[in-house]
Amino acid sequence: MDHISTRPLTFVVGTGRSGSTALSHVLNLHPGILSVNELFTSLGMEPHRHPLPARTVSGAEFWELVTRPNEGFDRMIRSGAPAPEFLYNRRPGRFSAETTGIPALSMMVLPHLTDDPDGLFDELVPRVSAWPGRPVARHYTALFELLAERFGRGVVVERSGGSLGWVPWMREAFPGARFVHMFRDGPDCALSMSRHPGFRMTLRTMDARSAAGTGLLARLTDEQVRALPPDLAGLFAERFDPALLMEAPVQVARFGEMWSHFITRGLTALSRVPEGSRTSLSYEQLLDAPRRELARLAEFIGVDPAEEWLTAAEATLDHGRRGSALRLPADELSALRESCAPGTEALRAVMAGA
Repeated sequence: MDHISTRPLTFVVGTGRSGSTALSHVLNLHPGILSVNELFTSLGMEPHRHPLPARTVSGAEFWELVTRPNEGFDRMIRSGAPAPEFLYNRRPGRFSAETTGIPALSMMVLPHLTDDPDGLFDELVPRVSAWPGRPVARHYTALFELLAERFGRGVVVERSGGSLGWVPWMREAFPGARFVHMFRDGPDCALSMSRHPGFRMTLRTMDARSAAGTGLLARLTDEQVRALPPDLAGLFAERFDPALLMEAPVQVARFGEMWSHFITRGLTALSRVPEGSRTSLSYEQLLDAPRRELARLAEFIGVDPAEEWLTAAEATLDHGRRGSALRLPADELSALRESCAPGTEALRAVMAGA
């Protein structure tokens, strides 16, 4: 088997809307960290789309895997409802959601690393495509190494929103990796989910699958989509009315239920990671004591918390979104807190035992 030298690898995992996007920007400011932004979110991690880590594929097959456009993301862009995390469509290059489809790797990963994502894409094509056949996990490791070498970074940190449920897959693929669980106050996080196109699409897609009587991860057939109520069926069109997504009457407490489900399931998976290979990072504590928390994070990742980096990082943090749920009407806030209670209790128990 070919030899791949490996830099220290850390995954930042969470439910999404927990402040981790801001953390990716902070990490990208550090000269020693390769910040891999939303790689696995870009790809989509549904079982029908993503092969098992041990499956052997050629370099060309792996390149097709990581560059195949995410149809759902392209559909959101075409419909005028892109997620704020999408980067490529803000400064479009030669790829387009309207025509070619935007390669998954180009949507959020490459534009995070360079102002010329198309140029970096072209650099990677011949090198990755020529790689020998090997397990998918080994290809990912090689890709991390290639990018780290390209940008002169000593450690690798991948951060994908909503990745907490993927911890078992990540542990299987990267047994030596470390994990940072970033979390946020449940009601604030759930309220942010309720205003986010991606999480609204996730919830509405779950509603569609429920209405069709399928499993939560099943792909709906054209016949099943046609049988859905118009407000759900419309979301599967090549171009949909964004009002179907953003103005649909969905109680915010449902997003609290989603947050609690993600947290409780994810904490169970994280509990199986050896103590020395995992840590937690509270969004609120990061805002309260950014230098302390970032220095602690740097030590865990394996880089120096340089004064220049801490100063630059502190300046990027936005305190304005804290406590947003408190501005809800009393009845909505009460229902939201109740729906978040299972996740809140699970977090409290874990932190008490830390």
